[in-house]
Amino acid sequence: MGKVGAGGRSPARLGALLAGAGLLVLCAPGACGGAPRCPEPPSGPAPRWAPAPAPAPAPAAAPGAAPRRGPLPLPLPLPLLGRPLFAVAPGDRALPLARAPGSRAAAEVAPRSGRRRRREAAPGKAGGGGRAGRSPRGAPRDGARPEPGTPERDPDRATRFRMEELRLTSTTFALTGDSAHNQAMVHWSGHNSSVILILTKLYDYNLGSITESSLWRSTDYGTTYEKLNDKVGLKTILSYLYVCPTNKRKIMLLTDPEIESSLLISSDEGATYQKYRLNFYIQSLLFHPKQEDWILAYSQDQKLYSSAEFGRRWQLIQEGVVPNRFYWSIMGSNKEPDLVHLEARTVDGHSQYLTCRMQNCTEANRNKPFPGYIDPDSLIVQDDYVFVQLTSGGRPHYYVSYRRNAFAQMKLPKYALPKDMHVISTDENQVFAAVQEWNQNDTYNLYISDTRGVYFTLALENVQSSRGPEGNIMIDLYEVAGIKGMFLANKKIDNQVKTFITYNKGRDWRLLQAPDTDLRGDPVHCLLPYCSLHLHLKVSENPYTSGIIASRDTAPSIIVASGNIGSELSDSDISMFVSSDAGNTWRQIFEEEHSVLYLDQGGVLVAMKHTSLPIRHLWLSFDEGRSWSKYSFTSIPLFVDGVLGEPGEETLIMTVFGHFSHRSEWQLVKVDYKSIFDRRCAEEDYRPWQLHSQGEACIMGAKRIYKKRKSERKCMQGKYAGAMESEPCVCTEADFDCDYGYERHSNGQCLPAFWFNPSSLSKDCSLGQSYLNSTGYRKVVSNNCTDGVREQYTAKPQKCPGKAPRGLRIVTADGKLTAEQGHNVTLMVQLEEGDVQRTLIQVDFGDGIAVSYVNLSSMEDGIKHVYHNVGIFRVTVQVDNSLGSDSAVLYLHVTCPLEHVHLSLPFVTTKNKEVNATAVLWPSQVGTLTYVWWYGNNTEPLITLEGSISFKFTSEGMNTITVQVSAGNAILQDTKTIAVYEEFRSLRLSFSPNLDDYNPDIPEWRRDISRVIKKSLVEATGVPGQHILVAVLPGLPTAAELFVLPYQDPTGENKRSAEDLEQISELLIHKLNQNSVHFELKPGVQILVHTAHLTAAPLVDLTPTHSGSAMLMLLSVVFVGLAVFVIYKFKRRVALPSPPSPSTQPGDSSLRLQRARHATPPSTPKRGSAGAQFAI
Repeated sequence: MGKVGAGGRSPARLGALLAGAGLLVLCAPGACGGAPRCPEPPSGPAPRWAPAPAPAPAPAAAPGAAPRRGPLPLPLPLPLLGRPLFAVAPGDRALPLARAPGSRAAAEVAPRSGRRRRREAAPGKAGGGGRAGRSPRGAPRDGARPEPGTPERDPDRATRFRMEELRLTSTTFALTGDSAHNQAMVHWSGHNSSVILILTKLYDYNLGSITESSLWRSTDYGTTYEKLNDKVGLKTILSYLYVCPTNKRKIMLLTDPEIESSLLISSDEGATYQKYRLNFYIQSLLFHPKQEDWILAYSQDQKLYSSAEFGRRWQLIQEGVVPNRFYWSIMGSNKEPDLVHLEARTVDGHSQYLTCRMQNCTEANRNKPFPGYIDPDSLIVQDDYVFVQLTSGGRPHYYVSYRRNAFAQMKLPKYALPKDMHVISTDENQVFAAVQEWNQNDTYNLYISDTRGVYFTLALENVQSSRGPEGNIMIDLYEVAGIKGMFLANKKIDNQVKTFITYNKGRDWRLLQAPDTDLRGDPVHCLLPYCSLHLHLKVSENPYTSGIIASRDTAPSIIVASGNIGSELSDSDISMFVSSDAGNTWRQIFEEEHSVLYLDQGGVLVAMKHTSLPIRHLWLSFDEGRSWSKYSFTSIPLFVDGVLGEPGEETLIMTVFGHFSHRSEWQLVKVDYKSIFDRRCAEEDYRPWQLHSQGEACIMGAKRIYKKRKSERKCMQGKYAGAMESEPCVCTEADFDCDYGYERHSNGQCLPAFWFNPSSLSKDCSLGQSYLNSTGYRKVVSNNCTDGVREQYTAKPQKCPGKAPRGLRIVTADGKLTAEQGHNVTLMVQLEEGDVQRTLIQVDFGDGIAVSYVNLSSMEDGIKHVYHNVGIFRVTVQVDNSLGSDSAVLYLHVTCPLEHVHLSLPFVTTKNKEVNATAVLWPSQVGTLTYVWWYGNNTEPLITLEGSISFKFTSEGMNTITVQVSAGNAILQDTKTIAVYEEFRSLRLSFSPNLDDYNPDIPEWRRDISRVIKKSLVEATGVPGQHILVAVLPGLPTAAELFVLPYQDPTGENKRSAEDLEQISELLIHKLNQNSVHFELKPGVQILVHTAHLTAAPLVDLTPTHSGSAMLMLLSVVFVGLAVFVIYKFKRRVALPSPPSPSTQPGDSSLRLQRARHATPPSTPKRGSAGAQFAI
């Protein structure tokens, strides 16, 4: 899990995905000067658990990729490699392959892996590398003669090569007219069918689209082909070919969405087609594992559709589905075969696990098997298991559901602390997983589970991993086909990578014994453990790496792989090796990399060399790689692009795809191997062979004897014979692995780990009940041994002991210490020890509500509670039984979302005067908050828990103040500017009443109107704009504050004096009284600006939020100020009568002068304005 397979779809995965469709994908290079890439797979979010799911039926597990049963993406051709690779029967695996380069500048065109490049560049070596003039040692290359004086080798010890050239029966067909096509997709129906379909395409790299396509069909095993463009439409451009995995006669073609979005459907193996238009663009398909007409389609806009008529009609299931995270139900685990499992995103970006019926997926009919949200791209449905991931507290937690029961948290060793996890296999009712722990970077540990997939124990440490070309993680682990419990793994030891093998699902591992002799028959001096055989465990489906390994269910003893002999795995000196006794002994078969194809159930091995040169020969072995014969399959050397073997039981026909030159048409060479056999095998042609591990015949608790054809008999096997008999073995200690919480020590005993308390397994039972008391061992899953030490090592039923409560904890279900007001919070009570059935639990939520429970079982799903107020609540839980008690406390922060922050402070202040700044919040009651203040030129913020601060400015000018409010995961901020001067004047402005009709009372409008008013004042008076600051105040009727500021130039000279400010003030008042200041709000709407009556109200902007107490205080100050003003004016008229000044009319407001450090005359109330928008 974690971020498993992050970085995109790997070639190995793509090869596995194409298996269900039975496709071989080829692509050709562009110009000789480079190797343009074929279209990239659609990008998407990174998967979590494992590589994106594969089509049903799923192929065998491949190293570095989990076996998957998910959607089939659009098959995509892969980049050019310039070497042949083999595809096999679609029922097994299919290969994405690349077209080999042409003869012209072939080496420059083909991008090669580093190790092959070093081989080709080595001086004194010919062709594709290796020793000049030779293929395997003792075997001349194509067209080369044996070196004179070559000593004769021991034929019993060396691999024998027959140099006489033999001829295979073959026919060649050219796809005439498609020489420009650079991509091809091939499907062989197989299973007693002679039909082969080929779709070729011309992909224009400049346009990024397909411009031409051709569809070819053969009904005689590839001897001849018919072009079907007229049957699908001469102007129709096809992009993809799909085949129903449960009925190979049903074919689906997808048109290029650049032209049209349509499907062409055939029910007669591609002979005829019906066209159906689509109203969406298909990105991937998922066929049902049983029902041949049921399909799920994923669109490019993340919608999931279903069809019960093989694509003829579609119905929308769900929107917002995560790519590659949808699955059909698994027969046996789900009663409803039409049940769909999917991961969908909510409108707020969360992911949830949903299930519904394919034809009835309404909101009311959807189920949520996992409570709450899950991590994005984490849903995996595989066999009897469902996996999800949930991250809390910065750590990923993994949950599993076995046979669709309730989810349980997966238990790894306590201090594994995983960063990443891959589900490797879920076969045989057991989970095999690769886990990258907290202290690992390029390695993974292998873990194996119990039947439910809950408890995991260590199988192998430090398995090598690597990143694919698209960033996906690839684990060096290979499951050998045909033999249950057999794996190969590359383990990193002291910076050296070594290959290990296990026959009992990771219970025991050992190094591979190197061959006794080399190709020449000379002895190989390689002593374990200092020297051994090491293999590259990349499957042949991956064309980006040179290492290959192959095994088949129908040939359980034969393994073919590339590797080297030495102290560690190397990328140089790669040879080919074969084992015909299931990995016990190995033989070297070639000194250079070859691709090997299994024919006739492994009775015939076909080898073709990796080379960028044209070839016409291949090698055949009829005795499991002991000897090889040279055969020609074509008279003209062919650049080989790929090979597809006939599906079915016999597999005796293969088709070689290639071209004679870089510009020639595709050449299809049909090779029929039936002619090399003169009869079918009879009973006397077989011998018994017993599976063993270094002489130990009991493998996974049973002795298995297989039928193998005698090496000297050259007959056709036909149907796979399988094992002759299987006999259970007596159980020994080797059949048991360590149980969860136990570790194997050097003496072979399983003892408890330092962090594990064995008695904790009894915590879920009550006095009088029974539980299974572990002995420290558990039988390897799928092991068939009987009797012996089974009784001794098997967990014993034991009466539950009476225990006092201990280790009580109370946590939230998501691991957080916060909850949202008005929403459910789920509390989980956890108890390490105690009689859970006879325990009284009391929970006090801290808000005046408490509940009681009689046992922990009734609280398995958690305790749900809703807090209606914000604050910090002390949640307590008390557990009591007859033997004791325990308690625990949780301090829960209940908050509501913070929606808006508004900073309130004056527009203008005097130097060295204390200024108050207040952060006004909406809603006002949010919960625990942190305030971060930035003001002036301070480089460090001031952090407070209160929403108000006071500070002073010691220099004149414009200053910015910012407050950031942190509430939970949300941080909001507001910024205001304040002008600081030693003295200034201010005047209240009013407007013609029609302005109120257009006042929405929002900050943005006030800011824009302030700028318009200032412009009007400057135009009417000629006063420089640097002296004027206008701030429109909130509320109605619309009012504003005009400030006259003592601006000075940047040199510090020409600063205005108080007398200058007085003159500017008189000029402004004069123009305002003459109605000279006005502006046009909109066409036909004139607004007049004039002076307003004096008011003592503080000019503070509390919008967009006004608390009740703040408004009451504001009104009180206004009324008190008005009263003081009226009394003062009355006294002045009685005691000090004087005529009005020339510049001021009776009743007009006069400008007030404010000076720092000087007392203000009692007749002049102090004025400031806070929070309104202004222009300066």
